[in-house]
Amino acid sequence: MTEGAHELDSFVAQVLSLTGASKVDVIGHSQGATVARYYINRLGGAAHVNRWIGLASPTYGGTFFGIATAVTSVPGGSELIERFGSEALAEQVQGSEFLTALNTPSDTVPGVEYTTIGTRYDEVIQPYTNVALHDPGATNILVQDLCPIDQTGHFNLPYDPFTQQLVLNTLDPTHAVVPPCTFVPLGTGIAEVIIASNF
Repeated sequence: MTEGAHELDSFVAQVLSLTGASKVDVIGHSQGATVARYYINRLGGAAHVNRWIGLASPTYGGTFFGIATAVTSVPGGSELIERFGSEALAEQVQGSEFLTALNTPSDTVPGVEYTTIGTRYDEVIQPYTNVALHDPGATNILVQDLCPIDQTGHFNLPYDPFTQQLVLNTLDPTHAVVPPCTFVPLGTGIAEVIIASNF
């Protein structure tokens, strides 16, 4: 996660140099949201970022349906997650040292507008309320609070038209548009993500 944040630091510097802009807006999905928040909160990125938008951000981590909680409860459990998953996966487990440090003393820093967009049907982050930020400067949006029939989950969130419009509204609030609320069934996009990432 920290390596990714340093890469983002370099990329933002390039964007600012090439465009002449003074600040950027950063959007991240899942791990990407946490990497971006680490850059902002710990690497001085707040000086260069106007808005942070996190889609299904594992702000306070996930239990992965209780599996991660069970594994980390035994000696060497975190190392098992790293071995069979990755170091970054272990860092995103609820209660991890990485997330605890990132969220202490505050999960936000002054000068940045933070918006989290989450879903009740998150297949990765449980409880789903762990996506929410708690400190000043944060707005937390739950898709189903605005459109109960949109049951999009963790993997589909960036592809969901309703969510996409929420992102656009956050980036340009003076031209906000109420997105059409349409039915999205549970599990939408999971098969496509698995196929695209493995074949």
